[in-house]
Amino acid sequence: MSTIKILVVDDEPGIRSGISRVLRNYTVGYPFLEDDFNFELIEAGTAEDGLDIINKGGIDLVLLDNKLPGMQGMELLDYIHKQSLDIAVTMITSYASLDLAVDATNKGAFNFVPKPFTPSELKLAVESATKHLYLKRMTKRMSTQGKQLRFKFLSVLSHELKSPLNAVEGYLQLMQQKMLGNDIEKYEEMLSRSLDRVSGMRSLIMDLLDLTKLESNSASREAAKIDVTNACRLAIDSVLPIAIQKNIKIICTPENEPQFFTMIGGDLEIIFNNLFSNAVKYNRENGKVLISIDASDESLFISVEDTGIGIAEEDISRLFQEFSRIKTKATRYISGTGLGLSILKTIVDSYNGTIKVESKIGEGTKFSIQIHNSI
Repeated sequence: MSTIKILVVDDEPGIRSGISRVLRNYTVGYPFLEDDFNFELIEAGTAEDGLDIINKGGIDLVLLDNKLPGMQGMELLDYIHKQSLDIAVTMITSYASLDLAVDATNKGAFNFVPKPFTPSELKLAVESATKHLYLKRMTKRMSTQGKQLRFKFLSVLSHELKSPLNAVEGYLQLMQQKMLGNDIEKYEEMLSRSLDRVSGMRSLIMDLLDLTKLESNSASREAAKIDVTNACRLAIDSVLPIAIQKNIKIICTPENEPQFFTMIGGDLEIIFNNLFSNAVKYNRENGKVLISIDASDESLFISVEDTGIGIAEEDISRLFQEFSRIKTKATRYISGTGLGLSILKTIVDSYNGTIKVESKIGEGTKFSIQIHNSI
C-alpha cells in the first residue's frame, strides 16, 4: 500500500481533528493498480508552521485554509507554486467566492472546497487530488519506464470514462421511463448535460488515441509525402458541427491548392485536430478562425488564429504542460483533459520544430508552428 502524506493547515483545531478522523482509515484504489493509497495526516495551525513542515520535504498534498492568523493561505500557496514543489494543494475555506477560486487556481491550486463540507465531499476532493498526483508523477516516469508502466497510465485514464458514461446512462434511463412526463422540453437540461459528458469523453478518447500513436513503432508510423491542404480540410470537417452551433466561420488559405510535405501522417492529423478544436472551443459566438498553411519540400508553416477569449501572458508558459488547464471565469464550463497541447508540443519537438503563441485577453489567440524537413 502506498502512503500519501497530507498536511492540514487550518487554525481551527476542530477542523483539523475532523479531517484526520475522516481520512485516518480511508483508502483510495484504482483499477489496474496493485496497491491502494492510504493517508498519513500532519496538522499545522498556522501557515508559518505549515511552511516549516513543507520545507522539510515529504508532503504530497496540502489541505489549506485561506483565512489564517499571520501569513495567509494564499501566500503559502504562492510559495509552493513559485518553488515548483511537487505538491497538490486543495483550498478549504468558509470565505468562498468565484474570484478567490480563480485566483487560487492561477496560483497552482488543484481544487477548491468551500466550508462547511461533508465527509463525502472531503473524501471526493482527496481522491481527485490523489489521482492528479499519480497521473502527474506517472508522466514524469514514462520517458524512462517500460511498456507496463505506460499500460497502467493509459488504463487509469481510460477509467475516467466510467463516471461520465454512468451519468449519460442515468439520464437516458430517466428519459426512457418518462420521469418528467411526455413534454420533451422538460428533458432539455438532461440532454444538454449528456451532450457535455459525451463531448468530454470524446476528447479523452482522442487524446488516448494520440498518445497510443506516439508510442507506436508500427509500420503505420512511417513518413510519407502528405497533401497538407487535404489533411487540413479533413480536420476542419471534424470541428465543423461545433463551429456551426456557435456560428463560427472557418477560413483556410489556401483552400483547395494541393501542398505537400514529408512527415508522419498521423502526426499532422493530431496537430491540426488540436489546433482547430481549441480555436473553435475557446472562441466566441459569431467568431472566426483564420488558418494559413504554407508547405514546401523544405518546411511546413501552420498558423491558426481565433477571435476567442484569449490567454493571459503569464499563463502561456503553462499551456504545454501535461494535464494543465487554464481555469478562469471564461473557461470554467469548457471541458478538456489538459493533454492535447502537451501531445502537440511533443510532436513538434520530435521534428525540431517551433511553436509561437500570441494572445490578448478578449481578442483571441494565434498559434504559429514551423517544421523543417528532417526526414
